Amino acid sequence: MTHETSARAPLLEVRGLRKYFPVRSKRLFSRQRRIVKAVDGVDLSVWQGETVGLVGESGCGKSTLGRTIVRLFEPTEGEVLFAGYPGANRRKMQMIFQDPYASLNPRMTVGDIISEPLVIHGMGNATDRLERVHVLLRQVGLNPDHAMRYPHEFSGGQRQRIGIARALSAEPDFIVCDEPISALDVSIQAQVVNMLEDLRDSYALTYLFIAHDLSMIRHISDRVGVMYLGRIVEIAGTEELYKNPRHPYTQALLSSIPRIGRWKKENTEKRIILSGDVPSSIDPPSGCSFRTRCGKATSQCAEHTPPLTPLADAEEGHQAACWTLY
Repeated sequence: MTHETSARAPLLEVRGLRKYFPVRSKRLFSRQRRIVKAVDGVDLSVWQGETVGLVGESGCGKSTLGRTIVRLFEPTEGEVLFAGYPGANRRKMQMIFQDPYASLNPRMTVGDIISEPLVIHGMGNATDRLERVHVLLRQVGLNPDHAMRYPHEFSGGQRQRIGIARALSAEPDFIVCDEPISALDVSIQAQVVNMLEDLRDSYALTYLFIAHDLSMIRHISDRVGVMYLGRIVEIAGTEELYKNPRHPYTQALLSSIPRIGRWKKENTEKRIILSGDVPSSIDPPSGCSFRTRCGKATSQCAEHTPPLTPLADAEEGHQAACWTLY
């Protein structure tokens, strides 16, 4: 997919978004409160009809970013604009959760689960809602008769399909897919991803697709953002990012992919092994958060946080946050 940023405004615009969580000290009688900087200054634009992939190590803030965008978490700082208006549009912004077992109420029937958003937003009467439930069950590959069953009667893959149907019920424009396939069997993952692509085309949906699987992200995404310790350090068109990664962390991340088939041909350089551990989000390094593991770090990297900046010698829309690239 291509888009002209000058021609129209993005569907979703995130500006300086931060989400901090207070953490109490484990010491008895201590009043010291520390802060976990889960999301620490994210700028992101998503255009209508595109899929933006989001990758990064566990704990980097991907899921927290998604939940803060749809206002399951209230932001500590910054703003989210949807269709040009501040704040989340509860009906037009939905979420597909990672765990298909924990995200469905075991005491509700499938029909009640899928129709609940319709009831909350006052959409249609009981007959209309039941018809909508049956249509959605068919579209996600389930039988309309399943509306009378309970979540425990289904497999993990079927439960995730129910979760997808629930996300679609209120006719959203934007869906955060928070690792929707990571809890599923490998044999089911491709089916669910293909279904999400078909639904995107059928309903003109826009996705923020969060995942660990770099090959799956490459398959489904139009653009890919790379997160490290609460910040997006690089973002570009999918093929541009995978063939021309510029940030040292992105280069290390992509070098970890098993080199078979076309990957073996495209990635001929030596595998990059990062030294040290991921710093704590309670006490992140000053300046660039990646500098403690980066072989190219300079004194400037320790003093100032690099902004996400367009790269003059790369494809249009390719941005990175690294002082050595400016």
